[in-house]
Amino acid sequence: MPDFNLYKTDRLYRQLYGISEQTLALSRHALGDIEGEFRSIDELSQHRQLRLIKGLQDTGLAESAFGNNTGYGYSDAGREQLERSFAAALEAEEAIVRLQFSSGTHVLATCLLGLLAPGDEVIFATGRPYDTLLDTLSYLRQRQVKVVELDLREDGTINQEALLTGLSGRTRLVYFQKSRGYDLRETFLSREIGRICTEVSQERPGVWTMVDNCYGEFTEEHEPTWYGADLIAGSLIKNPGAGIAPTGGYIAGRPDLLERLSAAMTAPGVGRHIGPQLGFSRILLQGLYFAPLVVGEALKGAIHAARLFELAGYEVSPVPDATRGDIVQVVKLGSEAGLIAFCEAIQRAAPVDSFVTPIPAPMPGYDCDIIMASGSFIQGSSIELSADGPLRQPYAAFLQGALNFASARLGALMALDAVSKVGE
Repeated sequence: MPDFNLYKTDRLYRQLYGISEQTLALSRHALGDIEGEFRSIDELSQHRQLRLIKGLQDTGLAESAFGNNTGYGYSDAGREQLERSFAAALEAEEAIVRLQFSSGTHVLATCLLGLLAPGDEVIFATGRPYDTLLDTLSYLRQRQVKVVELDLREDGTINQEALLTGLSGRTRLVYFQKSRGYDLRETFLSREIGRICTEVSQERPGVWTMVDNCYGEFTEEHEPTWYGADLIAGSLIKNPGAGIAPTGGYIAGRPDLLERLSAAMTAPGVGRHIGPQLGFSRILLQGLYFAPLVVGEALKGAIHAARLFELAGYEVSPVPDATRGDIVQVVKLGSEAGLIAFCEAIQRAAPVDSFVTPIPAPMPGYDCDIIMASGSFIQGSSIELSADGPLRQPYAAFLQGALNFASARLGALMALDAVSKVGE
């Protein structure tokens, strides 16, 4: 039975936000059911936090890293310490971490364009990637790069046999997308991806493996690089920035591949030696430092939402007690009105732009309208509470992020209240 303090907090949810007693009772039930999952998340966050602190200590992080550097950014001590710190935190040999990366798509496109040359082949082992990358794939084809999108098995798993059979002397890169995008498949776990990366390397030693790690950082005990992936890449306005990093992205992994990618990032002969951090190294390092804690809060929010909506009769993915590899929670709402009501409620629960009403609209690459809710301090941040989804069957909301559990719970409570009123 929840203690008095939870009931006291629930009265505040009701007084300030008008949450119904029925929804609050379901939430209390959910919290009782997921106590074990919350303890596991706390243990995971502590494990990753302690390893991160040790990594910062071992890299010799000093206050001198917080100084400003301008212009070309030659000998930017802050940038160098930042990149060593990220490499340690992400369990990679080296890392490139730059403000100049404006989005996850920017980072991933840089990797693809930097690694692949005319005549090469890239295999997307997890199916078609995010729609935002499709123009990059078209550009690769124009450069005479063969692009293979390998279908998943019917059960949503990677078709490892087809992948290994499909490797050839032309294959240069095997690409994995960890998170699901708008697909309804499960997230792929780091250990599983790493195992397949190892088998690819054994089958064809010259083939590189890369993981789009967006939404997945710090959600598991280890990153894909720990298990054998050559490269991982992602955005600082997702998990590793903890809602503190104002922009940026990272690539981590093998030094020889990073050297190649640094030429694509800036220019051949210049590589990673330019690109000032403009005094933002401290903020980026603070974001990294808080990332295990903030990701843990987002995971708790996702698990609570999963159990809450499950109790209310909705299909959710992943289920509350599933092993998670990212921060995304899917709730299948079954109707257009339900999806719109869900996203409107998430927007009302936000600390920023809570007065804004999200409106479904067409987006390039999609065959239907998309609705997006995000009231974040950092524009486009998905480690902050947000939700979105395509207006098509099964009208699934893709919920992610929250800098603290209180805001995550508020969003879920308001969303359930809102969808419960649809059709009344």
